Amino acid sequence: MTETAPRRTTYVLVDGENIDATLGGSILGARPAPEERPRWERVLEFARTVWDADEVKGLFFLNASNGSMPMPFVQALVAIGFQPIPLSGASYEKVVDIGIQRTLDVLADRGEDSGDVLLASHDGDFTPHMAALLGPSRRVGLLGFTELVSSSLQHLAEGGLEIYDLETDVHAFNVQLPRLRIISLAEFDPARYL
Repeated sequence: MTETAPRRTTYVLVDGENIDATLGGSILGARPAPEERPRWERVLEFARTVWDADEVKGLFFLNASNGSMPMPFVQALVAIGFQPIPLSGASYEKVVDIGIQRTLDVLADRGEDSGDVLLASHDGDFTPHMAALLGPSRRVGLLGFTELVSSSLQHLAEGGLEIYDLETDVHAFNVQLPRLRIISLAEFDPARYL
């Protein structure tokens, strides 16, 4: 009798506030237009393929402290397979960060066999939580704009954190973003600048 390998889940945790603020503030210099926003279904598909996951569980954290939710966006997230997690708290609480940190801690407590983890954020506040997940039996990754990822998170790459670019690795956008970043010679396309 042959043993089958246990099913492997990849958890995708999205810090929607951070991705949106970084895209708007650091790349576009304005609030992103609908066509400039990430295609979140591509993020889930990337999570399925990058590590050959049996199952992908997408958790999209939202700040609902004002008592309302962007229902069309929430419905779209549900339709593509994300579980929206609208959190509320006091004005001084970073509810999305706290929710993600608690989730990362639970995954770390469950051990390496509980699944692989991809976090979409640039925020260094997650560094100790991501570090706690690293180990030989669990893949841990970060999704973001690589040139804007916190240096403390970038340092975790030495310990096994895999960093993927939302635009060039995940292909999460329908438009080319106006980014200023270091370009590897292999990736350089002169036609883009002519």
